[in-house]
Amino acid sequence: MNTRAIAGFFRVASLLMLLVAVALLAAITTMHFAIHGAEVQVPALKGMTVADARSVSAGLGLNLDVDNRYYSGDVAAGHILSQSPAAGTVVRREWRVRVAESLGPQKADVPDTVGADERLASLELRRAGLEVGEIAHLPYAAATEGTVLAQDPPAHAQGIEQPSVNLLVAEPDDETPDGYVMPDLTGLPIISAQTALAKVGIRAAPPVYVNIPVAPVGSGNALPKLPVMSGAVLAQSPGAGSRVDQDTRVKLTVAR
Repeated sequence: MNTRAIAGFFRVASLLMLLVAVALLAAITTMHFAIHGAEVQVPALKGMTVADARSVSAGLGLNLDVDNRYYSGDVAAGHILSQSPAAGTVVRREWRVRVAESLGPQKADVPDTVGADERLASLELRRAGLEVGEIAHLPYAAATEGTVLAQDPPAHAQGIEQPSVNLLVAEPDDETPDGYVMPDLTGLPIISAQTALAKVGIRAAPPVYVNIPVAPVGSGNALPKLPVMSGAVLAQSPGAGSRVDQDTRVKLTVAR
């Protein structure tokens, strides 16, 4: 092969390598725009009406889901209380943005359903504009099957967060309970509280003891404050009215 032929070969090879490099660069650039063109920043939706938030989200290729509704004295009804992901988060198009909608201040009066049949209690709650929350069942021979034994929040409660009421419903005595409504143990001696929990198979964590200062003697017309008895339950977690089951470990704070 002469010198001219070799030079021609290298020119052709260089041209081919240049074309391959240009093609790779074009592919990388196209891929970059394809990937980043499918990404958007989540807008700030808090305070918007649900309709406006849905319109803004759709314009960016995002899907809006209202997955919770809460009462709020600060945010008007029908407006967004919170969102997830947070504003400014970069996500892909078609991503679901979940929001909580404000119901405005609480206006519904919580009816008293204790003693009513579960189905009638559910109808009464819905007529009041409330939802039926969790339903726990408790074997209880002293009440007819399906009777509501307790509710949370209680009747006529104010300042509730969500428009739902949890019910504790009586079951035949031979049924295995799937949950309980936590009783109020504050003020009880620790031994009595632990015994009450053990009767339904709920375990209590080792109690936490705290020192309680002696209450000052009243002066003038003020009545003296009664001292807190040593061994009395001061606080509990979960709180009274919460749904618990046999896997729950109840934490008790006790006066030393």
